Amino acid sequence: MVSPSEVLELTLSRPPSLGTGRLICIDGLAGSGKTTLARALAALAPEAVVIGTDEMLEGWRGLPGLAASTEALLRPLAAGRPGTWRRWDWYADGWAETRTVAPAPLVILEGVGSAAASYRDLVTVLVWVEAPLDVRLARWLERDGEDARPHWDDWLADEAALHAREDTRSWADVVVRT
Repeated sequence: MVSPSEVLELTLSRPPSLGTGRLICIDGLAGSGKTTLARALAALAPEAVVIGTDEMLEGWRGLPGLAASTEALLRPLAAGRPGTWRRWDWYADGWAETRTVAPAPLVILEGVGSAAASYRDLVTVLVWVEAPLDVRLARWLERDGEDARPHWDDWLADEAALHAREDTRSWADVVVRT
């Protein structure tokens, strides 16, 4: 398995792709370990800004709109300006505050659908994370609780459609199996 330090080393060996900064997208399957990897990378790079795309989704069926929201955040950063994104409040089931992200030397974007073809030119390194379905479901339930179980099948269908359309795994620089 590729270590977080190897991912960081690969990223820093490449030229900036997000203005003067670099962008790591950690994409893959729900419950595969993307957030865990992002946290490990952030521990190695304290200057990193970590954004979880779970907070950028418009609810459980929000994957189709994620790329547009993410691109709207990233394009200003690539131009050296602050980018913004709106946070989804999962408890209130609605949009909450808008958050601003200043240009940074390293941005780590993690979550299902975090790497989209529409802004592939901005991605320094794409890490694809996957795990067996039974492991993923167990992690999903541990993280989100049994109340989230009814959303699992719809999520898997949306996730599969998104990754088939974007062909994300095929252009990953690194594939991590957990």
